Amino acid sequence: MAHATEPARRERLNRARVLSTAVTLADEGGFEGLSMRRLAEQLGVVPMALYKHVADKHELLDGMVDLVFAEVEVPSDTDWKTSMRSRAVSMRDALRRHPWAIGRMETGTPGPANLRHHNAVLACLRHDAGFPFRTAVHAYSLMDSYIYGFALQDKTLAGDIPSEAKRRRDVVAGRHPDPAGAYPYLMEIAEQFAKHGYDYTQEFEFGLDLILDGIQRLKRPARR
Repeated sequence: MAHATEPARRERLNRARVLSTAVTLADEGGFEGLSMRRLAEQLGVVPMALYKHVADKHELLDGMVDLVFAEVEVPSDTDWKTSMRSRAVSMRDALRRHPWAIGRMETGTPGPANLRHHNAVLACLRHDAGFPFRTAVHAYSLMDSYIYGFALQDKTLAGDIPSEAKRRRDVVAGRHPDPAGAYPYLMEIAEQFAKHGYDYTQEFEFGLDLILDGIQRLKRPARR
């Protein structure tokens, strides 16, 4: 006698699954397009089931941001400059994977990964680098301003810089009888970018190294 096929068991809903699914949806359509109803539909549950795991959309965002922090490399026991550089590159990479998180990384209530990350960065600056408290705070603020600001620019600038540079050059040339005479340096940028492109990673790391070198100059020489 043939036995009826048993229906596949539905994966149990938990906080981790809610948050990871929310991150995937936000990666695809942005945080603004993420609703609790859409999230519930993706998970195959009724919206009210979500509130057993997150109190509201604010708590959902806090949890999503914490998952992004969990992806970022934290300073290790290596040289402090190497650690801070690796952490900065890793943060930019994470924000490129999750552009919805740009502008939201320092908002809300921090989760465990968020707290571990910030504590590790401060430990690197205070203990490993030996900066006094105020200098460490200045250094941390400067680096995050650069990382987050570059990530925003990375997100909003055109993906194909050579094509965009050529388009803008042509627009200016069509509106002005002598664009090279009126805007020589802007036209030079357009010409160079159109020919050679613009490497976001190279630009990011160039600025990052300048900042790290500047921070290093704040270190007091060891007493003899």
